[in-house]
Amino acid sequence: MTTNQLLFGALPYAVVLLAVMVTIVRWRRLPFSVSSLSSQLLESRKLYWGSVPFHWGISLILVGHLLALIIPSGFELWNGESVRLFLLEATGLGLALWAAFGITVLIARRLTSDRVKAVTTPMDVVVLLIIAVQIVTGIWIAVGYRFGSFWGTSVFVPYIRSLIVFQPAPEYVDPLPWVLKSHVLAFYAFVAVFAFSRLVHIIALPIQYLWRPWQRVVFMRKPSGVYHPAAPRPQDQGSKDHEPKQLTDQSASK
Repeated sequence: MTTNQLLFGALPYAVVLLAVMVTIVRWRRLPFSVSSLSSQLLESRKLYWGSVPFHWGISLILVGHLLALIIPSGFELWNGESVRLFLLEATGLGLALWAAFGITVLIARRLTSDRVKAVTTPMDVVVLLIIAVQIVTGIWIAVGYRFGSFWGTSVFVPYIRSLIVFQPAPEYVDPLPWVLKSHVLAFYAFVAVFAFSRLVHIIALPIQYLWRPWQRVVFMRKPSGVYHPAAPRPQDQGSKDHEPKQLTDQSASK
């Protein structure tokens, strides 16, 4: 087995199997660990400027990749006109740059905010770096190997479909430049660490939230003018002051 067959033929199945098995074990053995562990209460301003561009940019790019896999003929028809091809490429590059800005802010937030750094795990940093590598290589491909939406349907779509039908054809990837291979391998690395990270909460669809009772959140504060159970009541304070006086009078009479 050659290196290309190992990385692009056997590795995809290994990382998917690892992700599924670890997710099942984590869901059954450590169900409370399947959480996003949000740090919004620790710092929200940088999170907003990082999370919104990253999530919107990366989500729209993933939708485009998925559509290219499902309906490649539609992309070929769209790209048949040069104006539409330039429009699609410019949109994809803009979304990638938007996502790159967001991931940069999120990484800087993890490394510079003391409150967020205190709850940051090594796996959080690993996931962010893997995603950053994938975004950077994607931008590199868009700039250095232009019109990927045109030639990608004849290279990556057959390769991915061969994996889906369990007939891997790594020869599609073999002649590609190293930056394109790095882009694919970064995705496999992301799948491999997915189940070990907090991103596993994506699979925990909280559909029970649709019918559960509303939860009321009450702030723990002492309203002014309202009796607090821990504070002594005036009548209790008065009775305490009165008891020693009675004891003193009785002892004086004796």
